[in-house]
Amino acid sequence: MEQAELLDLLHRLRAGKLSAEEIIRRIERDSYQELGFAKPDHQRARRLGFPEVVFAEGKQDQHLLEICRAHLAAQPRLLVTRLAPERAPGVLAEFAGGAYNATARTLSFGLDGIEPEGYVLVLCAGTADLPVAEEAVETARMLGARVELGADVGVAGIHRLMAYRSRMDAARALVVVAGMEGALPSVVGGLASAPVIAVPTSVGYGTGLGGVAALLTMLNSCAPGVTVTNIDNGFGAGYSAALINRGPQGE
Repeated sequence: MEQAELLDLLHRLRAGKLSAEEIIRRIERDSYQELGFAKPDHQRARRLGFPEVVFAEGKQDQHLLEICRAHLAAQPRLLVTRLAPERAPGVLAEFAGGAYNATARTLSFGLDGIEPEGYVLVLCAGTADLPVAEEAVETARMLGARVELGADVGVAGIHRLMAYRSRMDAARALVVVAGMEGALPSVVGGLASAPVIAVPTSVGYGTGLGGVAALLTMLNSCAPGVTVTNIDNGFGAGYSAALINRGPQGE
């Protein structure tokens, strides 16, 4: 609800033309769209600066299409995450202008209208970590950040990381993605002055426990400025990095 609409409701309340209960019902009704199986939150962009993101995994095809249709009718920007490659053509056939990243499993609408600002650097330890790293890249881009990805710079060949030394200094935030033992974020945290968001992945052998070993390593990092997301949560890392990149509202 726009400020002018809210002021009009308050004036009508003062004039006795509306009751307080009626205004409450109106505000509740306008705060989201009722689809029965979902309630798209069209006010989220106004509250948080970015529209609601659609998590595709687990949703029926028809439900996914209806949710995307509701969001795209309300605003031009939309990010769909965890959209499997075999499902992407069906969504792209329904809506024009989408850009699908098969590695990240993300579908983006409205990316062309974004002027990227600042600088976020995403680093990943190995090629197998790319799906999570690229999810972080696509998310940060959709939130307006200028993003660069550095792949296969893990500690097994630490000299490869040094090629990104100057870019670490330039970044406002870094996302560091690693599986196996998950040591890379600690190394980067000892070199970078900006916040480091560590993402453990489920890549690794049996004792990696599906990413738990990497998660524990990152949680126990001795490097300052390292925070940790859930396993394989490239979206959460990219979102947080973009918020850091943007800085406080009004700056």
